[in-house]
Amino acid sequence: MTLDEFEHAEAAEGYLYELSRGLTVVDVPDPMHGLMTDEIRSQLYAYRSAHRDVIRFIAAGSDCKILLTIEQSERHPDVAVYKTARPQGDDFWAHWVPELVIEIVSPISIHRDYELKPDEYLRFGISEYWIVDGQREEILVLSRSAGDWKRRTLKPGEKLTTWVLPGLELDIAAVFAAAK
Repeated sequence: MTLDEFEHAEAAEGYLYELSRGLTVVDVPDPMHGLMTDEIRSQLYAYRSAHRDVIRFIAAGSDCKILLTIEQSERHPDVAVYKTARPQGDDFWAHWVPELVIEIVSPISIHRDYELKPDEYLRFGISEYWIVDGQREEILVLSRSAGDWKRRTLKPGEKLTTWVLPGLELDIAAVFAAAK
C-alpha cells in the first residue's frame, strides 16, 4: 500500500493502523503505556510553561504523523516535540520534522521501536529519539551525532537531560512509577 492509498483508506472500527513498509494493525496500548505517556507529557508541558520560546507543539500519536516516502511508511509516535512552526502547504507532514520523538515500548512494538524506527527517524532528520521501556525500566536515548545515533541508557534515579530541550530534567523514576 502506498502513502497516498493509506491516506484515503477506510479503517475498521476498534483498530489502530500504521503504514510500516506495509499495513500494520497496532493494538490499543495497555494502561501502563498510557500512564507513562501521560507522565512524560505532563513533564514536557511543565517544561514548556517555563520555556515558552522553546517548544511550539507537543503531539501525541493521533496528533501528528511522520511520512517516510522511501519506505512508504507513516509513523505516529507516542510523543513528538516540535520546536519549529508548521510549514506552509498541504503536504506539511512530509516536511515538518519534530526535534524529539518518544516511543513507549509495548510487547507488540519491541521490534518496530528498537529495530525499524531508529533508522527511519534518523533519515527523516529527527534530532533525538527516546525509547521508553517499562519492562526493563530504562530509557534508551538516541541522539543524532555525525550522521548516526549516539546511544545512552538511563534508569530510574537518574534525570534525563538533553541539548534538544535545554534545562529539561525528565524525572525517569516518576515515569515508571506512574505505570504502577
